[in-house]
Formats: sequence, C-alpha cells, structure tokens
Amino acid sequence: MANPVRTRFAPSPTGYMHVGNLRTALYTYLQARHNGGTFILRIEDTDQGRLVEGATDIIYNTLRATGLTWDEGPDIGGPVGPYVQSQRMGMFKQYAEQLVKAGKAYYCFCTEERLNDLHEQQKANGEMSHYDGHCRDLPQEEI
Repeated sequence: MANPVRTRFAPSPTGYMHVGNLRTALYTYLQARHNGGTFILRIEDTDQGRLVEGATDIIYNTLRATGLTWDEGPDIGGPVGPYVQSQRMGMFKQYAEQLVKAGKAYYCFCTEERLNDLHEQQKANGEMSHYDGHCRDLPQEEI
C-alpha cells in the first residue's frame, strides 16, 4: 500500500470518557485495522485550566477494557511524538512565530470581556459568532 492509513483518536481529558468518545475511538480503530493501518492515541490536553484529574487514566483504561489497542501513543511512543499535545507547545510556538513574521498571523490583545461583548452583540444581531479582526491592523506602537 503506497499510503498506509493512519487514524487517530484524540480525546481531551477535560471530562470523563463517555459513549460518544468510545464510539469515535471504535470507528477510527476499526478503520485502521480494516485497512492494515495504524491507530494512534493522542491526548489533547492543551486546555490546562479545565483538566480533570485522573481523566487520562480513565481514557487508557476504557480503551484497554474494550480491546482497543493503539499502535502509537503517549505511553508507547512512535515516530511522530510526543503524543501529548501540551508537550508539543514549544514546536507550536516556533511555527506560530514564523507565521507572525511572515504576516500570515497576528497577536490578539483583546480582553475576555471584549470578546464576550462581541459575541453577545453578534448573537443579538442574529449573526454567527466570529472574531472581528480588531487586532489585525494595530499600529506597532499599540502592540
């Protein structure tokens, strides 16, 4: 097979494993196995403020109890680790800085209050909630 199938299940430990998570894991696991591919477990723990203690262990235990074994993941490694997103922050920062330098991204300095007000205003106007680009063209002296 020229391009082997690689699937991943990437739960967030901001809550406990539930049947919806398990269904997604099962689907991606079966897709990988059916196609002779690789099933990857990645932990999406970037929302550090909402992490639930013990949730990662519950994810591991639930998958193992249901017979879903992963080929690459936080506890066994693999060629494209680390498989815990918070451990990749340095790499993400490097790429984000490259995008800013190239003019493809910009820093946002909006307060949570401003963003909440914007969301409420858009909601009241029947608009989809979206960022208005306020910080995109800030003069250098304001940055």
